[in-house]
Parts: sequence; structure tokens; C-alpha cells
Amino acid sequence: MNAEEKQRFADLAKAVAERRDQEAFAVLFDYFAPRLKSWLLRQRMSSGEAEELVQEVMIVLWHKAEFYNAARSSLSTWLFRIARNRRIDLQRRARTRTLDEADPALQPVAENGADEILANDDRDAHVRAAVSQLPEEQQEMLRAAFFLGQSHSQIAEATGLPLGTVKSRIRLAFGKLRKVLEAESA
Repeated sequence: MNAEEKQRFADLAKAVAERRDQEAFAVLFDYFAPRLKSWLLRQRMSSGEAEELVQEVMIVLWHKAEFYNAARSSLSTWLFRIARNRRIDLQRRARTRTLDEADPALQPVAENGADEILANDDRDAHVRAAVSQLPEEQQEMLRAAFFLGQSHSQIAEATGLPLGTVKSRIRLAFGKLRKVLEAESA
């Protein structure tokens, strides 16, 4: 593009900015739209996506022509930069929408086999037996904390015991459970 053409396009953009000159816009559209589309197709966009993006770029020209500064760049550079930025935005949005099928969070949970179910049942029975050997007040603290999901403060409030006592009983219960379970597994 020679200096004469650059100036002509700058003048047409100025006419669009100042007077919303439809004829000037039509000339710019007829010249730049096919070139933008061709460039976008070379950037591996589908024909439909390229046409939509060209429409967006030309709408930007219509609505924001006053932001074009002929002293800083040619109109061609300005329009292609807008197209490039919009294409990058589209690609980023497309990447965030695609799901990674290998993501473990999206995989179905594997069903436990018979051996694993029996092992879990045996472990649960051992834990229940060990818990039944604890003093009643420690059993209550464990039930409240782990089966009812209560915090130590909530247990203290419900039982009327000091918070330190609740924490101590739970800590003692864990210590006794550990000893019983370790003795059984040895």
C-alpha cells in the first residue's frame, strides 16, 4: 500500500468518525473485509468464524473510528491489530470452554472390587470394636466430632464441658484407638 492509498484510507476513516459517512464506510468495508477474512482463514479460522470476526472488526471501525490515529499507524495496521486481538480473545474463550476429558475429577469413580469391600468391612469392624473399648464419655466425643460433624466448641456447648476437656478427651480417645488398632494388626 503506497502513501497515497494510506492517506486516502485515513481520510475515509476520518469521514466515518466525524460524519458517520456511509459511503466512506462502504469503500473501507469493500477493501478491508475480504483482506481481513483471507488473513483470518490463513490463521486457521473456519470460514464462518472469520466472517463473524470481520463483521466485528468493521463494527469497531464504524463505532470507534475516532480512536484511529493516522499519525501512529496506517488504517490497515489498526484494523488488522483489532482482528488479531479479537482472534486471540476467541481462542482463549474456546480454550476455557473445552473440558479435559482426562481430568480425574471428570472420571467416574471406580467401583470397589469384592476384595476391597471385604477389606473395608473388616477394617470398619476393627475400628468399631476398638471404639467400643473406650470409656463412654470418649465415645460420645468421637461420635459428636466425626459422625455428627460438630466442632470442638459445639461439643463443649452441648455437653456443658470446658473446651479444653473436650479436646483432651478426643485426643485421649485417639491415643487409645491407635494402641488398640496397632495391637490387633501386629
